[in-house]
Amino acid sequence: MLQGSIVALVTPFDDNEMVDEPKLKELINWHIKKGTDGILVCGTTGESATLSHSEHRRIVELAVEVAGGRVPLVAGCGSNSTREALELTEHAKKVGADYALVITPYYNKPTQEGLYRHFKKIADSVDIPIIIYNVPSRTGSNILPETVLKVYRDCRNVVGIKEASGCLDQISRIMSLVDEKFMLFSGSDEITLPILSMGAKGVISVVANILPAQTHELVSAFLTKDVQRARRIQLELYEIIKALFIETNPIPVKTALESMGLVKANLRLPLCSMNESNSNRLKEVLRKYKLIK
Repeated sequence: MLQGSIVALVTPFDDNEMVDEPKLKELINWHIKKGTDGILVCGTTGESATLSHSEHRRIVELAVEVAGGRVPLVAGCGSNSTREALELTEHAKKVGADYALVITPYYNKPTQEGLYRHFKKIADSVDIPIIIYNVPSRTGSNILPETVLKVYRDCRNVVGIKEASGCLDQISRIMSLVDEKFMLFSGSDEITLPILSMGAKGVISVVANILPAQTHELVSAFLTKDVQRARRIQLELYEIIKALFIETNPIPVKTALESMGLVKANLRLPLCSMNESNSNRLKEVLRKYKLIK
């Protein structure tokens, strides 16, 4: 079962903005060594919106190969086109991904019925465990708890949700409707502990990119009923979590990774490098956490 700290992995690009496959391999192996419990590729933090379909497919194939079954591999498979999302999900299944993360369609602003039909179409067509991804601040579309229940009830391979709405009331409502088999994942690092307290299995995390061991420890402590330790870690991580969102994700986390010597902070337009004042603020926090000198 997927649980614990699942890193929403960045996609490293070289100086020509091409996918840096050797660095991607290094990152996956580094995360497994550091205790990360699962790997998500081609998500929001992985800049999926600016990947070509061929790049997207190649990253999933490579990640499955490198992970080698040591940890679960989650493939981001979303699109604002149901047909495209279905094709990406079919590919994830074909190459051996363990789960597909499917975002609510963005820009189109579908109705709740449209959202239901989107997930139903994909789930009925591809036999792979599917996790709904709800992040209204990015998509302009919020899947409501009653729609989540309907999808979960009618689609046997829809197994859970990554909830990044930040709305604890909505998350509580979802968990009051579903059964104990439903897998909830925090999509908001700053409130992972409250979401865990509602029955979440873990977090799909941005901060895990730079602090994999600590993010694993936070979830592990809670799941082993050491709530005080989990609370301490959550509060200790708060400042750096907020620093990773002073500009649009993944700009700050890639900047942090470059400062740590792990990848270059290369991005694809329309994302661009951090402005100098924000970069300096981020580096101050990284020094505080002893991630750089």
